[in-house]
Amino acid sequence: MATKPGILTDWPWTPLGRFKYLILAPWAIHSTYSFMVKDKSERSLSNFLIFPFLLWRMLHNQIWISLSRYWTAKGKNSIVDKSIEFEQVDRESNWDDQILFNGALFYLASKTLTQAKNLPLWRTDGVIMTFLLHSGPVEFLYYWLHRALHHHYLYSRYHSHHHSSIATEPITSVIHPFAEHIAYFALFSIPMLTALLTDTASIASIASYLTYIDFMNNMGHCNHELIPKWLFSIFPPLKYLMYTPSFHSLHHTQFRTNYSLFMPLYDYIYSTMDKSTDELYEISLRREAELPDVVHLTHLTTPESIYHLRLGFASLASKPYTSKWYFSLIWPVTLWSMMLNWLYGRTFIVERYRFNKLRLQSWVIPKYRIQYFLQWQNETINNLIEEAILEAEERGAKVLSLGLLNQGEELNRYGALYVERYPKLNVKVVDGSSLAVAVLLNSIPRGTTQVVLRGKLTKVAYALAFNLCQRGIKVLTIREDEFLKLNKSFNTNSESNLIFSISYSQKIWLVGDGLDEEEQLKVPKGTLFIPFSQFPPKKLRKDCYYHSPPAMVTPRSLENMHSCENWFPRRVMNAWRIAGIVHALEGWNAHECGNTMSNIEKVWQASLQHGFQPLLLPTESKC
Repeated sequence: MATKPGILTDWPWTPLGRFKYLILAPWAIHSTYSFMVKDKSERSLSNFLIFPFLLWRMLHNQIWISLSRYWTAKGKNSIVDKSIEFEQVDRESNWDDQILFNGALFYLASKTLTQAKNLPLWRTDGVIMTFLLHSGPVEFLYYWLHRALHHHYLYSRYHSHHHSSIATEPITSVIHPFAEHIAYFALFSIPMLTALLTDTASIASIASYLTYIDFMNNMGHCNHELIPKWLFSIFPPLKYLMYTPSFHSLHHTQFRTNYSLFMPLYDYIYSTMDKSTDELYEISLRREAELPDVVHLTHLTTPESIYHLRLGFASLASKPYTSKWYFSLIWPVTLWSMMLNWLYGRTFIVERYRFNKLRLQSWVIPKYRIQYFLQWQNETINNLIEEAILEAEERGAKVLSLGLLNQGEELNRYGALYVERYPKLNVKVVDGSSLAVAVLLNSIPRGTTQVVLRGKLTKVAYALAFNLCQRGIKVLTIREDEFLKLNKSFNTNSESNLIFSISYSQKIWLVGDGLDEEEQLKVPKGTLFIPFSQFPPKKLRKDCYYHSPPAMVTPRSLENMHSCENWFPRRVMNAWRIAGIVHALEGWNAHECGNTMSNIEKVWQASLQHGFQPLLLPTESKC
C-alpha cells in the first residue's frame, strides 16, 4: 500500500476476494456459446479468443515467476542480493488483477466498437503500425508519466506501492494501484486503438503486442541478468532500444534514475541514465552461483505439492499446505510435472536463505512420499541422495541435512549407508534426530506422568521412549509388537516404566505413521496428539488437540524466508532441518546419522541460543 493512498487505489473487485474471477464469467460463457452455436458468418473469432488469451497471459506470467525463483535460488547472475519476505509476497498476490481489468475492457471493446468485431488473424501493416507507435508515442509518454509519478505528491499516494519491493520479482512489474493501471492501459491502448480505427488491427497484432509488454515487464523485474553481452556487441545501438534487468533494477534501488519503459533512449536524452548502469550489468553477468554452507534435502509429498514449492504458485507457497479444489481442474499440468520429474530425475534447488553468515539451500529429490514405501524404488532413491551428498561435498558444504529423506532404517539406515561408502566425507551428514527428540520432550505438558506411544517405530521413537522412561514418565504401548521391540532396545532398568496396556484413557498420545482411525476415535475428549514423525496424523476429532510435528519458530534474522514448509505456519521450520543449521553454526565435526545421535540437551540449548523458539501447544484453539 502507498504511504498515503489516493483515490482509486483499490481494485473495484477487491471485496470479492477469490470470487473476483466471476466478473468475467458472463462474457466468457456468452462468447464461447455464441461461437459454438451461431452460423459461421456470425461468429466472432476475436471475441471468442479473448478468454484463452487471458489464460495465456496468466500462464506466461507464472512461467516467469517459476523461472525467476529458480534463478534466484541458484544465485547465478542475480542482481540485487536482498531478501524477499512474506510481506512482499502478500502485497504482490493480486498480480492477476490487471489481466482481469484488461479482459473486461477487451470484452467491452468487442461489443461496442464496430472495428473490434471479427478481426482477421493477421495483417502485416497493423503489426508494423502497432510496434512503431509503441516505440514512438508510448515510450515517450510513459517516460514523462513515470517521472510525474515520482513527484512526491503522486509518489506518496500511488507509485510508492510499486517501489515497496527493492528485490523485485517478475510480478512486481504489475503491482500498482488501480488508478495507475488506468493510466498505463490508456497509454498501451494508443497502438491498439489506432490500428482498430484505421482498420489495420488483427488478432496477431493485439496478442503479440500485449505478450511483448508482459515479456519485457517480467524480464525487467526478474532480478536476474539474462541479456548476453554479445547481443550489444553485434548491434551497439541496441542499448538505446532495449533495457536489461539490471537497468531497471537500478530504478528500484536508486529511485531517481532509469525511468524508461523498455527503451533507455529517453534516459540518455534527458540525462537520467544511472551512471552505474553498465557497471552493474557487467557485475551481474560475472556473478557465479552461490556455494552453500548447509544443504537441506527434501522431497515432494504428493503430486499436487509441486504447486506449493517456492517455484510453484507464490501465494500458495506462502501459506501452509492445503489441497485446493481447483487442483482437479489443472490435472494435466500435475500429470505433466510428474512425467517431467520421472524423465528429468535429478535433484534441483528450490530455496536459498541467509542466517548468521551461513548460506543455506534446499534441494528437492524428485520423488513423492509414496515412492519411499515401495521397496523397488529404494535403489533409485538412494542413488539420488548419494549424488546429492557428493555434489554438496564438491561445492564445499559443511552440513547436509537429510530432512524428509530420513524415512527409516530399511531405506539407508538413517544415512549411515552413505557415510560408510565415503568415510572421508568433509560434509557432515545430519539426520536431525537429536533435536527432533528434544523438541518432543519439551512439547509434553509439565506434570505429565504417563503417555501413550503409538506408530511406526523409528530412531526418534526409540530415543523418545528411552528418554521419557529415564525421566520417570511411564510410556504405554497398545501394540504388543511395539512393546517387545522397545523393551528389547532398552537394556537398562528404564524398561520398568515401559508398559504394555490396551487402555485408551490417557490424554497424551505420541503418534507416528500407522496410527489408524479406530484408535483416534477411542481416545477420550481433550486428548493431545503429538506427532513424532515428520507427517501429521489425519485430524478426525474436533474435540481433541493436534500438535504439529517436531518444529520450531525461526528467528527474524533468517533472511529470504517467504514460503511455508509443507503444513507448518509461516516462519516455522521442522526440527530435522534446524538441526543441520545448528550443527553448522556450532561447527560440530561429526556426523549424526545411523545409530549415532548427538547429545539431546546440548542440541536443544544450542538451538535456543541461536534464536529458534518452541511452538506453543494448541491448548485453546481446537483443530
